Amino acid sequence: MIGIGAQTVDGTVEVLDLPTPRQPEAGEILLETISAGIGPWDALLHITDGWDVQLKPPAALGVEGVGRVVAIGPDVDSFKVGDVVVVHDTPLPGGSGFWAEQVLVHASSAALLPSGLSAVHAAALPVAALTASQSLKELQVVEGTRLLVVGSGPTAVMAIRLGVLAGADVVAAASPRHDDRLRKLGAVDVIDSHAENFAQTTDRKFEAVLIAADGTSEEAMKLLEDGGRLTSLTSDAPEASRGIRTNNLYIVPDGVDLERIAKLAADGELALEVTTIAPDDAPATEALVAEGRSRGAKFVIDFSTPQAQTAA
Repeated sequence: MIGIGAQTVDGTVEVLDLPTPRQPEAGEILLETISAGIGPWDALLHITDGWDVQLKPPAALGVEGVGRVVAIGPDVDSFKVGDVVVVHDTPLPGGSGFWAEQVLVHASSAALLPSGLSAVHAAALPVAALTASQSLKELQVVEGTRLLVVGSGPTAVMAIRLGVLAGADVVAAASPRHDDRLRKLGAVDVIDSHAENFAQTTDRKFEAVLIAADGTSEEAMKLLEDGGRLTSLTSDAPEASRGIRTNNLYIVPDGVDLERIAKLAADGELALEVTTIAPDDAPATEALVAEGRSRGAKFVIDFSTPQAQTAA
């Protein structure tokens, strides 16, 4: 089968000819891939000092996407053959990731694709939206919480929208060129995080801060009230001080929460700017995303069409 991944650890990402996955065991389902998301985290799957998910090359990368169920393992009663599901999952031992024509996943990591949500847009959601959801839970965001989200990429976008939907008072911190886009998501203000000492440019104070941009946590910490909460998605949470609780957060697959998120997207409450690409274009696109040159766009591999296009 066609897969996009690496022949060796630290190998170049390329189009590969891979064996089809084994049949699913207990708690597993086998999918025929329809679409798969690309994110900066995917580069960590095949480097020795990164995210260790036991991927054994040669293998495909990718940890999110949409697929049609083609086989079901024992003890799985939540899905049937033919169901279309959206998933975030790390590769199973001995298996490949989502950038392949077929992928083996845990049934507990999957959610039915709701009516009204396209496979392309659904494939863009899982990692960004689940990370945002789990971050807001960690930060104890509820109605009225004064929340600062630092960043403008897909995860920051999801955090802003989910925070607004929870009734929080959300402010974004990003480059001024993202001002209009972030305000349309519901942010009540946008702080210029590219300004030197940007914490000094506002009188606002926050109960909770989410860091989704490298190199901003120390400055953003200054905007927290004593006893506040900071969660970093960039593994650089500052040392706790002034009673502020700080932590680094790493996503955990969660099919139940993903079902809730997919329904919100189907209802028009969550959206990302999505660009679809053909499988042959995935290696070059992975490099662009890994280098931080995606400009906030989300790329999705469309296994059903050979031509790249921009999704409306």
